[in-house]
Amino acid sequence: MARRLLSIWFPRLASDTSLRARPLEGPFALTHRASNADHLHCLNPPASARGLSRGMSLADARAICPDLATRPADLAREAAALASLRRWAGRYTPMVANDGADGLMADITGVAHLFGGEAELRDDLQARLDRAGLHAVSAIAETRGAAHALARHGGGIVAIGQLAQGIGPLPIAALRVDHDTAGSLARVGLLRIADLAALPRAPLARRFGQGLVLRLDQALGNQPEPVAAEPDPPHFGVRMTLPEPIGLQADVMAGLQRLLERLCAKLATHHMGARRIRLELRRVDRGTARIEIGLARPMRDPVRIAALFTKAVDKVDSGFGIDALRLSAPLVEGLAPEQVGGGSAPGPEDVLADLLSSLGNRIGFDRVLRLLPAESLIPERSFILAPAAYAAAEPSPCRVGPARPITLFPPEPAMAVSGEPPDRFRWRRMGFTTLRATGPERITPEWWFDDPAWRSGLRDYWRIETNEGPRLWLFATPQADATAGHPNWYVQGEFA
Repeated sequence: MARRLLSIWFPRLASDTSLRARPLEGPFALTHRASNADHLHCLNPPASARGLSRGMSLADARAICPDLATRPADLAREAAALASLRRWAGRYTPMVANDGADGLMADITGVAHLFGGEAELRDDLQARLDRAGLHAVSAIAETRGAAHALARHGGGIVAIGQLAQGIGPLPIAALRVDHDTAGSLARVGLLRIADLAALPRAPLARRFGQGLVLRLDQALGNQPEPVAAEPDPPHFGVRMTLPEPIGLQADVMAGLQRLLERLCAKLATHHMGARRIRLELRRVDRGTARIEIGLARPMRDPVRIAALFTKAVDKVDSGFGIDALRLSAPLVEGLAPEQVGGGSAPGPEDVLADLLSSLGNRIGFDRVLRLLPAESLIPERSFILAPAAYAAAEPSPCRVGPARPITLFPPEPAMAVSGEPPDRFRWRRMGFTTLRATGPERITPEWWFDDPAWRSGLRDYWRIETNEGPRLWLFATPQADATAGHPNWYVQGEFA
């Protein structure tokens, strides 16, 4: 059985997808920023009719077509649309692969008769895409290169054994060679694929490179070129339909536990862990209640996950009853195999992860913060705050020098009476007498940061133990104090 391949090209996929969501009349284009300038990424037919082309700068396009409507291109959305079309094309054949960013390649060997023939299959495909508002050009040939070339130059069907005649009139650029190679061939009078087919391969390879010969032989069937369909990513979702409606919290939790066991088993098979889990409860009246929780770290332990759903399930309005449950993990991360369950008590890391998950689902994961060390001698920059759910704990770096206070706050003025360090001073409306002082520790500001709090220059820090009990961290700025004639003291921390 001869191999038959179907190529589908979507020349306006991005603009068609955008206009399906928000229709517009008149010239329209999507723009993409590159090299500090906006360029046209994809156009609709009215814009092309006005003389605009893909890759043109937006400024030139505005000069030619002042009424051009534009939107920024969304490459992720374009890729998602092509992935959806790839799944849809599975109605014709199970083997469908991406062919660049705007095309599909399907292996229809042995399936065309199910639609009445290749012409009928192609007509049905084109009719369905036209009704969906998508511009598409399709072609059928024996090789991937020939189908690709024909689809981008008008489409059609190349009969079996007629490859050379079918693609011979097409330009050499249709062979998927680069622009420079096509230009070099045009300068020596080789404009069509038929001009190359009869030439010996060795001189072509020496002068224009092995890539040209490979593409030519692939298109003519002399070199194999597989159609490798990318596997769909695993879907982490399970569902349960109940014979009778339920409404009690205990019944919902029992069904959730069964779904969690199946979902976690699927996660374990793919060595993944859930970071977000969504539970959908379908009521008898066709309403849906949704519960979604986040997890502080990847997890696939059904017992620990179920505990996080308890309070949320208790607040669900079951109405006249719940007849279906659906559980999915929309966000997953890699998780190596590990020992879970078995009656063993959770470790400290598991307890902390459960606590962070509970707090994060109540007040938000971005509000549960942890301190991480930073490489800086400036007290205010010696740490950073990061969400605990998205940052792992780090040990404090080994540091040599005077100890740092356990509590650090913005500098607060202290009214010193005399001495350096001060014998007596007032802070927060309280009087203190110095019992013991250790210092000074001079800290120089980091010149590469423009910090208004350090524009006064150096700081001399002292560790002060007072008769009243508190052990404070005081500093003065010697450069600024030399002009003032007396030091200005500030308190910035407190030791344990």
